[in-house]
Amino acid sequence: MYKKEPIILIGGGGHCKSCIDVLEQEGRFQIVGIIDVKENIGKKVLGYEIIGDDDSLETLAYKYDHFLITVGQLKTAKLRWRLFDKLKKLGKKLPVIIAPTAHVSKHARIGEGTIIMHFATVNAAVKLGVNCIVNTKALVEHDAIVGDHNHISTAAVLNGAVQVGDACTIGSNSTLIQSVKLKNNILIGSGAVVLSDLSEAGVYVGTPAKKL
Repeated sequence: MYKKEPIILIGGGGHCKSCIDVLEQEGRFQIVGIIDVKENIGKKVLGYEIIGDDDSLETLAYKYDHFLITVGQLKTAKLRWRLFDKLKKLGKKLPVIIAPTAHVSKHARIGEGTIIMHFATVNAAVKLGVNCIVNTKALVEHDAIVGDHNHISTAAVLNGAVQVGDACTIGSNSTLIQSVKLKNNILIGSGAVVLSDLSEAGVYVGTPAKKL
């Protein structure tokens, strides 16, 4: 039986719990601890101890090679992006994590640090950037191009040939029709339907999606 690689998780909130479940089922890594805020050190998340805070990152980086950012992303990608850049400067590895229940085409390309959650589908010829979350039951259809530091929320649908920039959040149960293009720093509200290209950063809601 092969030895599992140790991995450190960064962020001990709700999204961390979902990531732990995927990691346990995928079975490639052994979670050795979690980094969170200082006041939570010593507490446990689903049985895994919070062993340090941001100030501990460089010390832990000397000992461990693999890290996963398990901070959630609701309104902004700034924190996940900052953590990703810090880990890269430290020379650390951020593996692609894919739930056994997800379907990821062998013809898709997935960037480092991206996690594909339970029952998500990433279809043929998709390009997904680094440090993304493709959440439970999300669908990213053929030929879609999704940039870096994005969150495709639960049950969101990105239809064929959609293009999404960087640092976007696509809300739960929202739909992007085929071939629409989104620029950077766009948040699509839950249940919204995007029928045309969006070029200005901001929050978009409704059907068709309009800027708040």
